Amino acid sequence: MKLILYTKQDCCLCENLLTKLQQVKNVDFELEVRDITSKPDWFDRYQYEIPVLCVLGDRQQEQELPRFPPRSPVEKLEALLQRYISNI
Repeated sequence: MKLILYTKQDCCLCENLLTKLQQVKNVDFELEVRDITSKPDWFDRYQYEIPVLCVLGDRQQEQELPRFPPRSPVEKLEALLQRYISNI
């Protein structure tokens, strides 16, 4: 599974989610981090929403995942990712 994290520099929520994603052990995924300031269309779409986590599904279509509560532990993030994987 491939996950895409839309982020920007100096965003503490983005850094927190990235750190938690890097700690996930029980879910196999590849992570691509995209800086929204590098493309105008990403910036226009996500400037007020970051961090945004998407899964790359069939036919290379991105599907936004629901926001993860910033204070949730890594174990909850793993459980949520496993649930979304099983629905894809």
